[in-house]
Amino acid sequence: VLRCLGIPTRVITNFNSAHDKNLNLSIDKYIDVSGNNLHLSEDSVWNFHVWNESWFVRKDLGSFYDGWQVLDATPQERSKGIYQCGPASTRAIKEGDVDLDYDSPFVFAAVNADCVTWIRYSKKRKERIYSDTRKIGKFISTKAVGTNARVDVTDNYKYPEVKEISFKISYSQYKNSLVDDRKILVTAV
Repeated sequence: VLRCLGIPTRVITNFNSAHDKNLNLSIDKYIDVSGNNLHLSEDSVWNFHVWNESWFVRKDLGSFYDGWQVLDATPQERSKGIYQCGPASTRAIKEGDVDLDYDSPFVFAAVNADCVTWIRYSKKRKERIYSDTRKIGKFISTKAVGTNARVDVTDNYKYPEVKEISFKISYSQYKNSLVDDRKILVTAV
C-alpha cells in the first residue's frame, strides 16, 4: 500500500529475532539449581521475523531520525492499547535510543537483545550465570533491486559485534606478571 502512495518501502527479514515480552531489552531464561527450566518468562527467540521499512522524513522526532522506518504489519504485542508497531527509526534502533515512541525498545530488542540465563534460588534471590550478547539480530536482510540477491542491512540496525579476544598465557607467565606488578608497586611507593 505504501508503495502505491509513492513511499519507498522494502521487506526486511531478521534472523534470530528476539521477542521481548516485558520490554527489559533482554531475553531471560530462568532455571532452578538442578538446571530445570522454570518457564517464568514469556520472552522468546524466533528463527526469523519479517517487517517492512519505509522511507520517511521525521519532523516529529527531528531530522537525525529521517530515513528508513520499521513498520510491522503483523505485530504480536499491543502498543498503546492496540496491535501496532512503528514507525520506529532504524537510526534510533542503531543508536540505542529506546526512549523514543513508536516501539523503538521493542524493535531494538528484536535485533540486539542479550540472552540471559538466571538461576533462581528463591522468589527473592536470583543470579545471572550466562549472557550471550551476540545471538540476536543476524543477517538482517532485504531483497536487492532488480535481482533475487540478498542485501545485508544489519549495519543499519546495529554496530558490528565486538570480537572477543582470548588472552591465553601459561601459569608461569601469569605468575611472573604478578611479580612484575609487585615490583612496579614497590618502586612507586
